[in-house]
Amino acid sequence: MTDQPASLSFFARFWLAWLCFWRCLVSRDFAQAVLPASRAFDAGQLHQLPSGAPAPAPAKVEAPRVEKPVELPPERVHASALTLLGMLQREGRLVDFLQENVAAYSDAEVGAASRTVHEGCRKVLGQYVSLQPVVPQSEGDAVTVPAGFDAQRIRLTGNVTGQPPHAGTLRHHGWVATEVRFPTVSAAMDPRVLAPAEVDLA
Repeated sequence: MTDQPASLSFFARFWLAWLCFWRCLVSRDFAQAVLPASRAFDAGQLHQLPSGAPAPAPAKVEAPRVEKPVELPPERVHASALTLLGMLQREGRLVDFLQENVAAYSDAEVGAASRTVHEGCRKVLGQYVSLQPVVPQSEGDAVTVPAGFDAQRIRLTGNVTGQPPHAGTLRHHGWVATEVRFPTVSAAMDPRVLAPAEVDLA
């Protein structure tokens, strides 16, 4: 039969508390040894520890692993924009037109080529993006810019002085995209290829 320890008097408990206080304060090892017993007592499990047995070491808490986000290559980040540029090239030859040195051609030749570019690019834009004017008035109309206006939607030009409201003339009504319908880009496609090379076989 295991001998039970004698009940400690108040002064004995006071002296033990004072001793443990200073030992915990100056000794990290002593504090780590006392901590499991203190936790077990708080949980009502101190009686489960055998007499004279060392207190169990505190369980190690592992820090949660932070998954590093996968960084996509630039061509995947901007795949939608590259796809739109590829469609403008396919339907309106926009890239060909912009890469061409038009200074070598007459105004009439440039004007004739721009009709094809305009028609094809307009078709693509209408198919994938819905647009409407920022300001509903017609260009040349007198407009009033109210106080607290959105500087991203309205840009002031000319003699800009004082505080709004401002009275002026609408030079351009602006554009805002109200709906975007870009197609999903397949992972098997390389969005950097705006137009494939064409080889005519004899």
